[in-house]
Amino acid sequence: MTVRVLLVDDEELVRTGLRAVIGAEPDLEVVGEAVDGAEVVGLVRRLRPDVVLMDVRMPAVDGITATRELLRRPDPPRVLVLTTFGHDRYVYDALRAGATGFLLKRTPPRDIVRAVHTVVTGESLLFPAAVRELVAGFAGDGGDRLAGAGLTAREGDVLRLVARGLSNAEIAAELHLGVETIKTHVAGVLAKTGSRDRTQAVVAAYESGFVDPRFPAG
Repeated sequence: MTVRVLLVDDEELVRTGLRAVIGAEPDLEVVGEAVDGAEVVGLVRRLRPDVVLMDVRMPAVDGITATRELLRRPDPPRVLVLTTFGHDRYVYDALRAGATGFLLKRTPPRDIVRAVHTVVTGESLLFPAAVRELVAGFAGDGGDRLAGAGLTAREGDVLRLVARGLSNAEIAAELHLGVETIKTHVAGVLAKTGSRDRTQAVVAAYESGFVDPRFPAG
């Protein structure tokens, strides 16, 4: 399967670099480009990308607003926001708006490719340590998003391991369960926490104090 990617950044140099990195991969394809978040919904409707690489800061419509608008639509693509600085309130807000992860604009090409593949499969958390460090700086003002979620003890165990960045197969090995059982538990966690993907569930876990973002999840 070829993964279709849409690039959204107001800097031509950034788009050119990303186009070269993605275009060099046989299973990735750049299907379109935009210079502002205002163009995103229309382009996604027309081009049907699997992943949107979106600058978090743009002159007219920023990546947070564009992400929020995009994820209101049925069957939206995964969103990876692009940023110059990792410890950025804009990035945190983008994650809370529904972005699956973020990339620094100086990220090495091999890690950009890995990030796209990771968010498409959705079976592990992208750069868990970076997400933890980001949320640790801003969590506390987002409210307890796990209040009343009613997670079972096993679902709680799974969520803690998801926060560590473990894949379904790694969680299965850790808990001595089958991979299909873990998939069922992950689906239960997402449904009960109202999360679109693993990133949203982990952010909710950090914000609620269910997992302490100041330390590696144990």
